[in-house]
Amino acid sequence: MLPYGARDLARAHRTVRGNTIKTAEEIPESKLDYSPAPGTRTIGQLLVHIAMSDAFASLHKEKRTSFDGINFQELMAPIVAEEQKPRSKAALIALLKERGDAFASWLESLSDEFLAEPFAMPPGQAPPAKTRFEMLMGMKEHEMHHRGQLMLIQRMVGITPHLTRERQERMAAQK
Repeated sequence: MLPYGARDLARAHRTVRGNTIKTAEEIPESKLDYSPAPGTRTIGQLLVHIAMSDAFASLHKEKRTSFDGINFQELMAPIVAEEQKPRSKAALIALLKERGDAFASWLESLSDEFLAEPFAMPPGQAPPAKTRFEMLMGMKEHEMHHRGQLMLIQRMVGITPHLTRERQERMAAQK
């Protein structure tokens, strides 16, 4: 039995997604088309990318045991297409909530045995295999990476991120 199982993974994902949603809620609709540098995703595109990143769970839902036969460009094409569609702030937040809830519910349903199964990485990549647990944890880490980008972009458009404000409030209360 794993000391950190499916319920824990789902809870952690819900926490991360909740913070991503709070971040999205604080960004004005007028800034959704803002891109911090040429050739980078806009805020809106980044939020869609985060919401759609659960598409990689299909590898596990199909019970694949490796990346053999996976065409990454084909797997990414629907996500990239969704990123290009204009969406309102309300639609983006709804997408984040809907897909986040569905993904977390699926995570909760997984057994320790399933999470412990090995999944082979592409040839030459280290390590040569990871557990499904590690890969699914990586999806949460991927979201945290992009939320970090969003928090920096928030600062670029004059917003102090909610996690920073909360920390500042805790520090002020300790004085």
